[in-house]
Amino acid sequence: MTSLSLAGAPVIDVREITIRFGRLTAVDGVSLAVGHGEVFGLLGPNGSGKTTLIRALCGLIPLAGGSASVLGRDATRESEAVRSMIGYMSQKFALYEDLTARENLDFYSGIYGLSALRARARQAELIDRLGLGPHLAKRGSQLSGGWKQRLALACALLHSPRLVFLDEPTAGIDPVARRDLWDLLFQLAAEDVTLFVTTHYMDEAERCGRVGYLYQGKLLAVGTPLELTRWPGVTPPGARRVEVLSEDPSAALAVLHDHAGVHQATIFGRAVRAIVDASLSDRALAGELPGAEIRATSPSLEDVFVALARAREHDDRGQPAGVMP
Repeated sequence: MTSLSLAGAPVIDVREITIRFGRLTAVDGVSLAVGHGEVFGLLGPNGSGKTTLIRALCGLIPLAGGSASVLGRDATRESEAVRSMIGYMSQKFALYEDLTARENLDFYSGIYGLSALRARARQAELIDRLGLGPHLAKRGSQLSGGWKQRLALACALLHSPRLVFLDEPTAGIDPVARRDLWDLLFQLAAEDVTLFVTTHYMDEAERCGRVGYLYQGKLLAVGTPLELTRWPGVTPPGARRVEVLSEDPSAALAVLHDHAGVHQATIFGRAVRAIVDASLSDRALAGELPGAEIRATSPSLEDVFVALARAREHDDRGQPAGVMP
């Protein structure tokens, strides 16, 4: 996959970094660059190395090889300077649950070395922006998942960082809170704050300017969502993608699984998406699925990442990779 050309010096510049824990290689030869004001999404299954990569970029984990520059500073040699310039939101609520929201804000203002005057002004700005006013007297343990994440974001932004790492920031919160949080993130991006986000949600990946896919410590692809979904390798040669709309998608799936001209099929809501032989016409397929509507469709980001993961697995077993870029 080709990476977007970035104007000026990148905010994050990672070159062939490797991270090991004993004999385990958690991140293997990863290179990427992230530009100013970009919303960069990093996807991958659990254990793929996403959190490890973020922790290394925050200067918390040493590199076994390669180099990483964050905001123009070496992430290893100048780790304290890096941490003073960035914001970080972990995948779990990492603030103090026995403190009130206001007390958490006060504590982190002190950690970041803000003067009393600057702390109050910045807190007031973030409280208003994130709607935290009614919840300031509540302890962290009393807040819902969505409000915990808003408080965590406020604490990460107190020192006005130009780069914020967000490690699965919407995990475990409801869809409304998820959308509200992303609206806030886009407001930050519009102000030239760079966001590096890990997520498991495909709809969130599609919101990002560019996306990288990390699998077993290796970065398999980087590009815009449109670039990735247009990659020809995601659909096997001599095949095409169709969507089957049926009143009984489970029954349609069973028929498709038994059809010799169908490579794979899976249910999405009331539809079945399938990869079929290019020579198999819609009319011929409809003849075996009475009442179903069949139409051409394009691969989704999920399709791209499934194809990349399966190709990597085949490659690791010494089989032809087939769809690897």
